[in-house]
Amino acid sequence: MSTCLAELKDIGIRFGDRQLLSNINMPLHRGEIVTLIGPNGSGKSTLIRTLLGLQTPTSGEVVRHSELRIGYMPQKLHIDPTLPLTVKHFLGLVRGVDKREIRPTLEKIGIPHLENSQVQVLSGGETQRLLLARALLNRPNLLVLDEPVQGVDVNGQVELYNLIASIRDELNCGVLMISHDLHLVMAQTDTVVCINQHVCCSGSPQHVKGHPAYQALFGVPGAAESIAIYAHSHDHVHDDSGEVVEEGHVHSASCQHHH
Repeated sequence: MSTCLAELKDIGIRFGDRQLLSNINMPLHRGEIVTLIGPNGSGKSTLIRTLLGLQTPTSGEVVRHSELRIGYMPQKLHIDPTLPLTVKHFLGLVRGVDKREIRPTLEKIGIPHLENSQVQVLSGGETQRLLLARALLNRPNLLVLDEPVQGVDVNGQVELYNLIASIRDELNCGVLMISHDLHLVMAQTDTVVCINQHVCCSGSPQHVKGHPAYQALFGVPGAAESIAIYAHSHDHVHDDSGEVVEEGHVHSASCQHHH
């Protein structure tokens, strides 16, 4: 299977007189964590919906590998507090799930002891891990995570980002996640894509941190320097522009599809 799982090509979305997205190009590869950042209203959620097939672009196209399997983790979980629902039962509701996979998945995520707990009593961090477990149940090769550390304290955020990176390493899957956490947004990330209706800048965390467009959106250079950058170790190198290069190939270049 090609390392390229999907590619957003020249995506544009317009609602009436409003141009929500313009000329978005973004390939997604196996083994790569891509973090999507941008201010509120920048089009991040619209872009995710387009990738998931829930939103039809006005222009451009989404090219998906024939064997693409997406595991989606939503931002929040809304369940009626009066509904009796255990973690095991909740995961068993996933379409096509092999229920024998539930326990091993909970162990992978670090919450096997919560298997028979009521979903409504879980903490913020436990709930996010449950949603991550749900996304993993059908063995995806691309994880799409919408604010995966929502409602989690800083220590829990670091743990979740580390967990996501370890899952990437174990499954050799691609990861696309939306984040608003500026102090941790670079954690365990290979490529950062900063959008504000269009791609403002993209590349390695170190490249994006110093880019004028990023600093204009998120603060002056002095403020940008206070953002914690977490170095990542992975079997690739970055070129001078911040793009990911491995064995002579640029990962952020267009995907090459073979049918």
